[in-house]
Amino acid sequence: MANEDWTVLQKPSIQQFIREHERDDPFQLALQAKRYPDIPIQLVTQQIQARQKAKRKLPEWYQTKRIIFPSLLALEQCSSEATAKYKSNLVSGKTGIDLTGGAGIDTYFLNQSFEQISYIEQNPQLAAITQHNFSQLGTSTIQTHVVDAETFLSSVNLVDLIYLDPARRNRDNQKVFRLTDCLPDVTQLLPQLLKKAKQIMIKASPMLDIHQATQDLGSVKEVHVVAVNNECKEVLYLLSAAISESPQITAIDIISNTDPLVFTRQEETATTVHFSEPQQFIYEPNVAILKAGAFRTIAQRWDLAKLHPNTHLYTSDHLHSSFPGRVFKLEAVLPYHKKEVRARIPSRKANITTRNFSDSVATVRKKLRLKEGGDSYLFATRTTANERIILVTRKASN
Repeated sequence: MANEDWTVLQKPSIQQFIREHERDDPFQLALQAKRYPDIPIQLVTQQIQARQKAKRKLPEWYQTKRIIFPSLLALEQCSSEATAKYKSNLVSGKTGIDLTGGAGIDTYFLNQSFEQISYIEQNPQLAAITQHNFSQLGTSTIQTHVVDAETFLSSVNLVDLIYLDPARRNRDNQKVFRLTDCLPDVTQLLPQLLKKAKQIMIKASPMLDIHQATQDLGSVKEVHVVAVNNECKEVLYLLSAAISESPQITAIDIISNTDPLVFTRQEETATTVHFSEPQQFIYEPNVAILKAGAFRTIAQRWDLAKLHPNTHLYTSDHLHSSFPGRVFKLEAVLPYHKKEVRARIPSRKANITTRNFSDSVATVRKKLRLKEGGDSYLFATRTTANERIILVTRKASN
C-alpha cells in the first residue's frame, strides 16, 4: 500500500464505494479518477484488486465489513484461509507467538487454538492495518508488537508455540527460497527458538528440498506438505527440542476428499517396488505426494506397480478409486508416432502430460499435431524397457 494515510479507507462512504465498484476493472476505474474527486482513487483501486483476490483466498476476511487489505504483495505472500486453518489444527496451547506476523492471516487462525497469541511485525503501517482488521473480526486476544523478530525473541519467556513464515525476499527484494537466504534466517535463530518455545512451526517454500531442510533444521519431528486443488502451497516443519531420527511426513490435499498419506523417509527407503508394463488403470499421485517423495510408499499402500524407476506413474488391473490423485482407464499403448496416435484421437484434441520424457508437452503436442482439450488424456512416458510410449487414457469413473 502506498504511503498515503490508509485510515481514510475506514470512512463509510469510501467503504461503500469500494463495495459498489469491487467488480469493476481497477485500471479503468483509475482512468476515471476525475469523476470521483472525493475518492482517494489509488488507495481504492488497490483495495478493489485485493478484494477480488481475497474473495476466494480469504472468504471470511472478504465477507467481514470494514476490512482493510494490505499491499497486493503482502496479500500474495500470505497464507490462504484454507492453509491457515490447517495449521491451526496441528497445534494448540495457552500461549503462542507469530514471529513474522505480516497480514495476520496465520495469526488470526492460530489464535483460535490458543488462549493468547502475540503478533510481531516490524512494519508500523502493516501492523496498524492488521490490528484494525483483528478488531473488525472480533478478536481481542491477539497482542500486537511493532518490533523486529530478533529483538522481540530476546525478551520472550517460555511459550507453547513460535510460528515463523520467513520472507522469501532478501534485502535486495529478490526472490529466494533457501532458509539461510530468507528473512529472518531461522537457522541462525534456531538455538534461541528451541529455548523459548515447546514447539516451533516453520512455513517454507515448496521449492525447498525437504530432506535438505530437515538436515539444516535438525530438530524436525513432523513435515506437512500442503496442497490445495492439486497445487502445492506450502511445506510446514514442526520442531521441538527432542531429536527425531526420522520425522513423520504428511502429504495432503486439503480440498480433495482423499485421506492424507503419512509416512517416514526410513519407511520410504525400505519399501520394495514392483514394476510392470501398463495395465488397465493408470495412477498419477497428487502434487503433495510427489513433493513429499513418497514414490515407493504410495505404490505399497495401494498395491500398485510402477511403470519405470524414474517415472512416477503407477498401474494396476483393478480400480483403486480412493487413490490420492488422478485415476485413468487405459485405452491404448502406442509408439511415439504421429500417425498411430492421431488415428486414436478423431477429435484431434487431447490433454497431454509428460513423465520421464525427453520432449516437453509443447513439443509432444506439436509433433502429434493435437489441440488442447477433449476427453482423452495422453501420457508421454517410458516403459520398464526404457522405450518412449504414449498412453491413451480417459478419466476413470469411481
